[in-house]
Amino acid sequence: MSKLDELCVNAIRFLAVDAIQKANSGHPGAPLGMAPMAYVLWDRFLKHNPVDPKWPDRDRFILSAGHASSMLYALLHLTGYDLSLDEVKQFRQWGSKTPGHPEYGLVPGVESTTGPLGQGFSNGVGMAIAQSILAEHYNRPGYEIFDHYIYAIVSDGDLEEGITAEAASMAGTFKLGRLVYLYDDNDISIEGSTDITFKEDVGKRFQSYGWQLLGPIDGNDLDAIENAIQEARSETDRPSLIICRTTIGYGSPNKAGTAGVHGEPLGEEEVRLTKGNLEWPSSEPFFVPHESLDHMREATQRGMSQQEEWENKLQAYSKEYTQEAERLAGELTGDLPKGWDQALAELFSGQGKPIATRAASGQVINAIAHNLHALVGGSADLSPSTKTIMKDRGDYGEGNHAGHNMHFGIREHAMGAIVNGMALHGGVIPYASTFLVFYDYMRAPVRLAAFMGLRVIFVFTHDSIAVGEDGPTHQPIEHLIGLRSVPHLVTLRPADATETAEAWRVALERKDGPTAMALSRQSLPIFDRKVLAPASGLRRGGYVLWEASASPDVIIIGTGSEVHIALEAGQLLQEKGVSARIVSLPSWELFEAQSEEYRRKVLPPEIKARISIEAGMPLGWDRYVGPDGVIIGISRFGASAPQKVVYEQFGFTAQRVMDEAQNLVKSKKA
Repeated sequence: MSKLDELCVNAIRFLAVDAIQKANSGHPGAPLGMAPMAYVLWDRFLKHNPVDPKWPDRDRFILSAGHASSMLYALLHLTGYDLSLDEVKQFRQWGSKTPGHPEYGLVPGVESTTGPLGQGFSNGVGMAIAQSILAEHYNRPGYEIFDHYIYAIVSDGDLEEGITAEAASMAGTFKLGRLVYLYDDNDISIEGSTDITFKEDVGKRFQSYGWQLLGPIDGNDLDAIENAIQEARSETDRPSLIICRTTIGYGSPNKAGTAGVHGEPLGEEEVRLTKGNLEWPSSEPFFVPHESLDHMREATQRGMSQQEEWENKLQAYSKEYTQEAERLAGELTGDLPKGWDQALAELFSGQGKPIATRAASGQVINAIAHNLHALVGGSADLSPSTKTIMKDRGDYGEGNHAGHNMHFGIREHAMGAIVNGMALHGGVIPYASTFLVFYDYMRAPVRLAAFMGLRVIFVFTHDSIAVGEDGPTHQPIEHLIGLRSVPHLVTLRPADATETAEAWRVALERKDGPTAMALSRQSLPIFDRKVLAPASGLRRGGYVLWEASASPDVIIIGTGSEVHIALEAGQLLQEKGVSARIVSLPSWELFEAQSEEYRRKVLPPEIKARISIEAGMPLGWDRYVGPDGVIIGISRFGASAPQKVVYEQFGFTAQRVMDEAQNLVKSKKA
């Protein structure tokens, strides 16, 4: 290791350590051990431009071990990103750009929000999938428009998480040769040695997944690290795992190699001793030698030159492949092409036969697929049931990275994180599907999609106890309210085929966050929109579907399949001389985003007699029915029986709604 290299590695180490010490909070052990591999990768391989961190052909770097965030902030500052030394000094403080774990969108250069272990690892697989799709569709001889790699530093903790096994298996199966991961193998976790829980042969495990295994190598040997990365880049058919043997807390005289250095500051005295041990030229905090800063800032000029070369290539490409270049430009910005939804206008017009909203969704997907080239998605081995296959659009897989249909296998957790990675990469609009009850298996990536504001569409079918004979294990109860509890996630539960078409419009037009759809297994009548209000009301979250008069006695609010029950009850009430207003409320989030005037118009506060009906947990519905209203829901697990029987037994009937409405109206008049 040259003196300059040593100075740069230690500059990374001590910016990270000083930030942690100043905050009196953080994880110093990982940055001290990881810094050499991070330096080699960023200094000798990573194709990036700190001045324009979003240029499409940059390499992606993910710090999957997000607890080592202070090291990433050091790298970003030293290489010239828009992250000042003052921000580094504000590590873990209110309002800073340097939170305890990296947050996508907060500071340029952070490619993914990491911290929950295994998520970054799996995001990288999604990024590599997106890269391979775009390369297959757009690269031409002499025009390698997408010619970048996905790198990550992963930890023991990442590899212990089950999601990593799921994602690694997929990466090997799909032969994602642009994926290069460096494994920080330090044998320490919070509770002590990893041997207490983690003894498998990681190398053999990844070889069995179809990965190229390199190492173990000395994590302090810069030449060995460089050679391993170079060898990994030369492998085109397999992702690569480079095992780097490191010492957590390297250089700390009293804490190196111990669990005590994982998640606690070193302490002022130990910081001083560590700097002395590694011959750091200053004991002052946040000292950066000009030699190391000058050298690492060369990344800016290097990146600008690389980007300029790419832009010249793209310009030449645009002249020779005009149609492809125009389409690509829209896909990279995320803009929807003109007329993408033209087939939806009459899709269900005149179709009188009842249809499940999952099946309607499938028709919508296929109606738009050929006009929306960026759409890519699939399911966790359930596409025949979730109706998410795009006809004649090809299957993505080994030997065909151009296919639009993804097959994730029974891996809901990894599926969620992988589509997040695809969205983070850009150029594609991903969707993922499974049964609503299996949202439990992918809650973490759904939450992170919302946290990062990613344009991902989660298609959840079999949305209620109407699953019927499969029984309570497959009947979601608490899942709708669970989805609604996630900030910045829009949940849509359309009532019929026409609302389903509108739901897809909303989801695809929404560029700044994910959307979840809850769709029925059972067939539902298609509303006659010549008689009832237009389905475009879904776009406002809630709307008056039908009312017996302009001065209703009672308001009945439903979502999804229960809107039909509400409408039937309203029509029965009309025969009894009770005037009802039926409100379809497919999205709480969209409805709450409307003006107070609009919300009061749909749900006039002076009408106290209100009923809600939804085949899910009643929690939260009091906001719409008020203290005197009636909430028809289900607060227990379901039962195995035919759908109609289950609904009758749990009280989801028009007769029940009518009886409750009559009682409410009587009580208000009394």
